[in-house]
Amino acid sequence: MSYSIGIDFGTSSGRVFLINASTGEIVTQYVKPYTHGTIEKSLNGVELPREFALQNANDYLEVINEGIPAMLADVAISPKEIVGIGIDFTSSTVMFVDETLEPVHNLAQFQNNPHAYVKLWKHHGAQAEADQLFTTALAEKNRWLGYYGFNVSSEWMIPKILEVNNKAPEVMAATSYIMEAGDWIVNKLTGRNIRSNCGLGFKSFWEEEEGFHYDLFDKVDGELSEIVRTKVDAPIVKIGETAGRLSADMAEQLGLDPETQVSPFIIDAHASLLGIGSQQDKEMTMVMGTSTCHLMLNKTQHKVPGISGSVKGAIIPGIYAYEAGQSAVGDLFEYVAKQAPAAYVEEATQLGISIFEVLNQKAEQLYPGESGLIALDWHNGNRSVLSDSQLTGCLFGMTLKTTHAEIYRGYMEATAFGTKMIMQQYEGWQMTVDRVFACGGIPKKNPLLMDIYANVLNKKITVIDSEYAPAIGAAILGAISGNAHATFDSAIQAMKEPVLYEVEPDPTKVERYQTLFEAYNELHDIHGYKKARIMREVSQLATAPRPE
Repeated sequence: MSYSIGIDFGTSSGRVFLINASTGEIVTQYVKPYTHGTIEKSLNGVELPREFALQNANDYLEVINEGIPAMLADVAISPKEIVGIGIDFTSSTVMFVDETLEPVHNLAQFQNNPHAYVKLWKHHGAQAEADQLFTTALAEKNRWLGYYGFNVSSEWMIPKILEVNNKAPEVMAATSYIMEAGDWIVNKLTGRNIRSNCGLGFKSFWEEEEGFHYDLFDKVDGELSEIVRTKVDAPIVKIGETAGRLSADMAEQLGLDPETQVSPFIIDAHASLLGIGSQQDKEMTMVMGTSTCHLMLNKTQHKVPGISGSVKGAIIPGIYAYEAGQSAVGDLFEYVAKQAPAAYVEEATQLGISIFEVLNQKAEQLYPGESGLIALDWHNGNRSVLSDSQLTGCLFGMTLKTTHAEIYRGYMEATAFGTKMIMQQYEGWQMTVDRVFACGGIPKKNPLLMDIYANVLNKKITVIDSEYAPAIGAAILGAISGNAHATFDSAIQAMKEPVLYEVEPDPTKVERYQTLFEAYNELHDIHGYKKARIMREVSQLATAPRPE
């Protein structure tokens, strides 16, 4: 019998799964919230800018060092039966390390320097650098921006590198290597310095045929090319290959066999496609959690404005993977739940259910459009298709009779409308969407939300019975690296998660939602394009210093 370990590094916790490579059965699992969480408001007592989102890399190693031995102690399985380890990670989560792969934030002189810490995917401190990169590339956008959605996000690696070089050159000077956190974990496990084609291709202006776009970097900053060439560039390992065996030290430390193979890291949302069995052309998958990633598979590469990139073989060999996304989904619903009136909280307590269940019960009684509300779901900026992390959310149509349940439903509908904007963008650029999948804890727990999505998109939605699709996908890559399966197809068919339910659109609701969507679309264009300066000017007051 062969087993594989899948390790899923999310935004707030790490999850380690031991999977039967023949059946896909979850044998055991270990979940650990990050000790330091997300560092957003202050670092060691010092206030941080509001756009910062940092993490402590030591938390990631804790997940592995505690999780794998705990799982081995929980089962009667020989370490020799564990053939592979797969890693998925949030992206672009950028790390700065020394020549021994030690995070520079562990060095005494940098423990209070925020630029030495991991820059989480939702860190938006590099907006000025992203703007500089975009402005420079704009003159030849088809050359440099076409496969990146004709935009540059402050969430990507190169702007974050520029941010550190501009604002903390002492940190850059002490840095030997810069890499995605997923690559760092793989390198720590194997003792190598390699990079995954998935992470680089989507977030770092790297293409398989051309490598890094040094000609662009030279135009942006005189030091950037040298930084990337010496600190980022490294041997590339493709998804489906092996990054190598566990190092002897890590094998002993974790209690695993040193012959255990490690796969290159894959972006967490991308791993979900493997975990749910989405591997065909013209399939769109919504990976729904704190944020949502909208992933497409297509046999051809197209230049689609407003997406985050397209990379051949980043998920399935030979097929182009496309990524777009929404920056606030689960976070947005949680925000609304935390604002619930006392009466809702009391009702939840009396019924012995969660506040979300109370909200869903009340929202389910509403018919599309009945509340008269339209929301813009930009509470953490807009990743696609506007690609503007500085945009802010809005709620239109409120009256003194508006209820909290109506607001909650309005935000659920807004995320569905945002998804439709993304789907239309794919379809408008020669990419037919034949099937729509949804996975993650949110669609599994919230059929009302999936009903809204089916009617807004006017598509049947297939919901997968898994909150852990990224970890399953990572384990599939581990099984392939460890030769438990000879092909992607055999591994996916053996290990993928089952379908939980499917939702068909209702023609009457579809018609009503089309009217609402047209209103959303107009508001989207007004506040995202035509009059975006209005809220930008207001937002500047939030960061301006108070007068003395």
